[in-house]
Amino acid sequence: MQRLREGGAVFLGKNTTPEFGWKGVTHSPSYVPTTNPWNPGLTAGGSSGGAAAAVGLGMGAWSIGTDAGGSVRIPASFTGTVALKPTYGRIPAYPASPYGTLAHPGPMTRTVADAAVLLDLVSAPDHRDWFSLEAPSSSFTVGLHDGVANLRIAFSPDLGYGENDPQVEAAVRAAVEVFAAAGANVEEVAPIFHDPVSAFHTLWFPGAAKVVETFWTGEGDWERVDPELRAGISQFGQVDASAYLDATAVRMDLGRRMGAFHTTYDLLLTPTMPIAAFEAGLEVPRGWGRRWWTSWTPYTYPFNMTGQPALSLPCGFTGDGRPIGLQIVGPRHADGLVLRAGQAFTDHTDWHTRRPPMAMEER
Repeated sequence: MQRLREGGAVFLGKNTTPEFGWKGVTHSPSYVPTTNPWNPGLTAGGSSGGAAAAVGLGMGAWSIGTDAGGSVRIPASFTGTVALKPTYGRIPAYPASPYGTLAHPGPMTRTVADAAVLLDLVSAPDHRDWFSLEAPSSSFTVGLHDGVANLRIAFSPDLGYGENDPQVEAAVRAAVEVFAAAGANVEEVAPIFHDPVSAFHTLWFPGAAKVVETFWTGEGDWERVDPELRAGISQFGQVDASAYLDATAVRMDLGRRMGAFHTTYDLLLTPTMPIAAFEAGLEVPRGWGRRWWTSWTPYTYPFNMTGQPALSLPCGFTGDGRPIGLQIVGPRHADGLVLRAGQAFTDHTDWHTRRPPMAMEER
């Protein structure tokens, strides 16, 4: 926020999140659900759902969210907007997140070009964040239109363990063909790793427990917390050091695997989400049969564990008009390459130009 002020940005206000930013939808016991610009009966996603809804509606050009498991990419996919989870440390953060090195601040915009400009503004190092990276050597807008010709791009429709809505898979496969037509060498790949969700829960929920703990001031405070958050903390949030280190070892192996993967492939394409937006006010889609937001976000949280840049941008719609997101993942420190690939896709498509009927500039 300090960098944006220094850059002359005009602030309109704060956006809604779920309580303590803990889940992939945006509602809490304190206020009604934040709904989707394309259909007010649907969720905008979360945890940065208010940011995505505001950007999608045209209330402001940019927003900043924090992504510790998908919190900028989930709502971007659901609302037809653009969001980048940059390389960990690319955007300094202070105070430090209770979710530790899983949490990446990132730009939320309506175009890839805007995401590049916003990333330029907020990427300056800051001594208060000892993980912050050196300033980038050039603007992220440099080379943005260089295209994807001859890039080695892998495509994984499900990372080996997800299950997609057929309309989502069809839209993402069509998007992959755009990259091939633009000159990239595209290859569908076998599973790269097993679902790391158990290790992710062990790393993530203790952070949630810690942030809630800081707000306990008296008797009855625990009972005021979102009941589902209480349940998640009770099930996953109290772990011993050995279990935490075991989960960290899983994370380190995942990072090693992805580092090796990117010696062969420049980029990885996946769906951002296996589903499109569902009914507002629910924790999981109706009839889903599984609990926790991680059960319907299988393609986002692995890359919080590895610290890689991951971009979500619109690549289509379901038959009933719900946006679908494409995820572009790059090796650590390749934020510019990820943005360049996203721009190449938007140069060859018009999904990003479509606006919801409630968009402010169309009223």
